[in-house]
Amino acid sequence: MSKTVIVVIDGFGIGAMPDAGALRPGDIAADTCGHVLDHRAAAGRPLRLPTLGALGLGVVHPHPGLAATTALPVAVGRAALGYPGADTFAGHQTMMGADFSRVTVARLAEHLSEVTHALKAAGHEVSPLDGRPLLVVDGAVLVHDNLEADPGINWNASGRLEDLPFDRILAIARTVRSVAPVARVIAVGGHADGPLPAYVRDGDGGTVGLDTPATGFYRNGGLQVQHLGAPVDHTRQLPDVAARAGIPVTLVGKAADILVCEAAVRRPCVATADVVARTLEAVRAPGPGLVVANVQETDLAGHQQDTERYGDVLEQTDAGLGALLRLLDGAGDRLIVTGDHGNDPTIGHAYHTREYVPVLMHRPEAPSLTRLPDASSLTSVGQAAATSLGLTM
Repeated sequence: MSKTVIVVIDGFGIGAMPDAGALRPGDIAADTCGHVLDHRAAAGRPLRLPTLGALGLGVVHPHPGLAATTALPVAVGRAALGYPGADTFAGHQTMMGADFSRVTVARLAEHLSEVTHALKAAGHEVSPLDGRPLLVVDGAVLVHDNLEADPGINWNASGRLEDLPFDRILAIARTVRSVAPVARVIAVGGHADGPLPAYVRDGDGGTVGLDTPATGFYRNGGLQVQHLGAPVDHTRQLPDVAARAGIPVTLVGKAADILVCEAAVRRPCVATADVVARTLEAVRAPGPGLVVANVQETDLAGHQQDTERYGDVLEQTDAGLGALLRLLDGAGDRLIVTGDHGNDPTIGHAYHTREYVPVLMHRPEAPSLTRLPDASSLTSVGQAAATSLGLTM
C-alpha cells in the first residue's frame, strides 16, 4: 500500500556538468542552488530550507547555508542529465525511462529543405520570410527556431488566433514534427499586438525566430500551447508501467502537460501553492500510488533572472516537502526530490544551464544516510521509483 512521490524542482541544478561551457563558456561557473543561497546570504536573509537540508541537499552540495549531514533515512547523490542540452521536456522523458541521448540539437536553417518539402506535401503553401531561415506557412503561421531555450533544442510553429484556429496551427506543427530531429516542436497560438513578422529577431548561435514574449502572447490571454516531443515509446515509461500494474498514477503541475499516460489523473497547474496542494491531495488518497509533480515557478524565476523570486519559491517548496514527509512515513513509501536541469538566475542570460541535479530519496524503513554514486543519467530517478513500487521498466 506504499506510495512513491517524485518532486521535480524545475531548473534546480547543483553545479555545472563538465561540458556545460561547450555552448557558452561562462556556463562552466553555473550553480543554481549555490548562487541562490549566496544571494540571500549576502542580503542578510539566509534561505530557510530545513526540509531540503534534512533530505541531504547539503551532503551532495556542500554550502555554508546547508547542513552537511542528516539524521533522516535518506539515500542521496547527484545525476548528470543523460541527454543533450538542458530541456524540461527531454529531462522528464529521460527521467521516466526514454533514451534522449541521441536527440539532435539543430537550427531550423539546417533542415529548411526537408521541412519545406514535408509541408508542401501536406498541401500547405510555404515561403521563406524575407529570405531568412524561417518559414511562413499558409500566409499566417511562422515555423522558426525557439528563442527561449538553448539554440537548436526546440522549433516552434506560431500563429495568431485572430488569423486561424489553433487546430490548424497544431496540424502544421505535427507535419514539422514528422521530419524534425530536435527534442520538441511547439505549437503556439495567441493574441499578438501586431503582425508576427514584426517580432522576428536573430537569436544566439545563428538561430532566427519569433520573440514570443514581445508579441504579447503571454500577456493578452487565450494562449494555447502544445508540445510535440521526439518519438517516445510511452508504454515503457514509468507512469504507463505503473498504471498497467494497477497502481494509480497522478501527474501534477507541468508533469501533467508533458508526460503521457492515458490512465493517469492529471492536475495541471503553475502556482507552487497549487502544485503542493494537489500533490498532498494525491498522497492522502487511500491505497498505493505513483505521483509525479513539477514545481515550475523556480524555472520561471530562472528565466526571468530573478534570484530573489527563485529563493522565495524554494522556501515555499521546502515547506511543501515538509508536509509530504509527514505523510510518507510508512515502510516502502518514497519521496524522491530532484531537478531536470539547471537555470541559474545569476549567470547573465535567460536560458537553462547544463548542471548536475540532486537526487534525494527518503526511505522511512532504512537505517541511516546512504551516499549514492554519481548517476550518468536522470533515468536513475525513474528506476529508483520503479524499484520502490516493485516494477521493472
